[in-house]
Amino acid sequence: MHTQQTATPRGALNETNLSQDSIDTYDNLYAKNDYGTLDYPVNARYLDLHKSYLNWIRWHWHEEMEILIVNQGVAEVSTDDDTYLIRPGQGLIINQNVMHCIHAQDKKQCTFHSLVFHPDYIFGHKSNYLQTQYLLPLQNYQLFKVFFLDESAPWHERMLQTLMEAIEVNTAKHFGYEIATKGYLCHFWAELLRQLPQTETPPPPRVPQDEQRVKEAMLYIRTHHAEPLTLQEIADSIHVSKSECCRCFARTLQMSPFEYLMKYRIYESTKKLMDPEQNFSSIAELALSVGFNNTSYYNKLFKKFLGCTPTYYRTHKVLHQEPERGTLSYFL
Repeated sequence: MHTQQTATPRGALNETNLSQDSIDTYDNLYAKNDYGTLDYPVNARYLDLHKSYLNWIRWHWHEEMEILIVNQGVAEVSTDDDTYLIRPGQGLIINQNVMHCIHAQDKKQCTFHSLVFHPDYIFGHKSNYLQTQYLLPLQNYQLFKVFFLDESAPWHERMLQTLMEAIEVNTAKHFGYEIATKGYLCHFWAELLRQLPQTETPPPPRVPQDEQRVKEAMLYIRTHHAEPLTLQEIADSIHVSKSECCRCFARTLQMSPFEYLMKYRIYESTKKLMDPEQNFSSIAELALSVGFNNTSYYNKLFKKFLGCTPTYYRTHKVLHQEPERGTLSYFL
C-alpha cells in the first residue's frame, strides 16, 4: 500500500462555493457513465463518498483518463494490484481502462474533485502526427496504471495547479471554458510525458491477460447474476478452464469468481431493498430475484457481508453504514 504525508491543498476550490447540486454520487455519475459528450468528452465533478451508495464507488473502468484530487478526508483507491491513500491536496492520475474502486479510509467523510476526460479531446478522433508522437507513447506505456501526485517535486505542484484550474473553469462554465480546458489538458499531458521514461519504439497496446479476462467475466456476471450461474459457465464466458478462471480472479481481485458472484448478488439485493418502487412480498422472493434459491443461505451471506439481516436492513434503511474492512465494499 502506498502512503504519503499530508500535503496542503493548492488551488483547491472553496467548498463553500460549491452548491449542493454540484456534489455528485456514484449512482448519478459513474453508474450512468456520465463522462461528457462526444463533442466535449470532459467531466469535472465534486464528489462526497458519504453521499454515495454504501459510501464507496465500486469496481469499474472506462475509456477516459481520470484524475482525483482529495479535498477532505482520506480516499483509498484500489487497483487490481495495489492500494493508494490520497490525502487532502494530493492527487492520483488513473490511466484509461484501469480497473479501480474508491472508498473512504476508516469510514470517515471523504470529498474529492474528479476530472474525467478522453484523450481524443486533445488529439482528435483520427490518426495523425500528434497521436503518434504524443498519445500512443502514453497509451502503450504498460507500467503506467496510476500516477501519484503529492507535491514532493516542483512538477507535481505544477500538475496539481493545472488540473485544479481545469476543474475550476468546468465548475464555473464561463464563456469559452471548453477552449480553456483544452489548453490546461494539453499542458498537463505535455508535463506528464516529460516525466515518464521515453522509449524509441513503443510496444503495441496490450491489456494484461488476467485483467482482460476478469473484466469480461465481471460483465458476464453483472448481466446474468440473477440466473443459476455455475463456475463452468463463468469460465466458458472467457474461454478458459474453471481452474484458470479461479486463478485469474485470485491474481486480479484476490477472490474467487463464486465469491464475486455472491457479493454482487447481495449488493444488487440491497439496491432493491432501498428502492421504494420495488415491492417484494417476502425475503424469499427478493432472494430469488437476485439468483438465490435458498433463503436461509441468502440471509446468512447478507448478515456476513453487511452485519445485519435483510429485514433489519429494510426496516431501518441502513443506507450509509459502510461494511467492515474486507467485506462488501472491497469487491464490486
